[in-house]
Amino acid sequence: MKEGFVKHSTFTIERILPASKERSFAAWANAESKRKWFACHDDWKTAAFSLDFKVGGKESNLVLTPEGGRHVFDATFYDIVPNERIVYAFGLYVNDIRISVSLVTVLFESPTSGRTKMTFTEQIVLLKEPGREGFSTEEEVRGRVEGTNAGFDRLVNELS
Repeated sequence: MKEGFVKHSTFTIERILPASKERSFAAWANAESKRKWFACHDDWKTAAFSLDFKVGGKESNLVLTPEGGRHVFDATFYDIVPNERIVYAFGLYVNDIRISVSLVTVLFESPTSGRTKMTFTEQIVLLKEPGREGFSTEEEVRGRVEGTNAGFDRLVNELS
């Protein structure tokens, strides 16, 4: 296989959130709220976070691992329908190496009063850069799903 290549993957996570569509959506739109729940691991520390929640706006999150690794999430919002839908694209960098680019759609529906069905779909382009050892598409996707679910666990707690 070539030294640099791409692999594509898609995953969907559905969650029933213990809040209205308005509160659930606001947890994504409000910088203070999102910073609280938007993390993959308890021991990773947010070093910098910014959120400009509007079409064309940017979101950036720099976290540091206990081992000193740097993970950067760099996003742009392309579609926002209040209380209904968010569409954004983001690059994910580990130690200044871009490991993926993704398109995400988040949908909010009210199946019952006071609760929201959130459907999160991520379409990923996984990148293997020259010199990056141990690249496994399955491991990368599994890690992404686990990290996303961990953040959503925090979101549920934030809304409870």
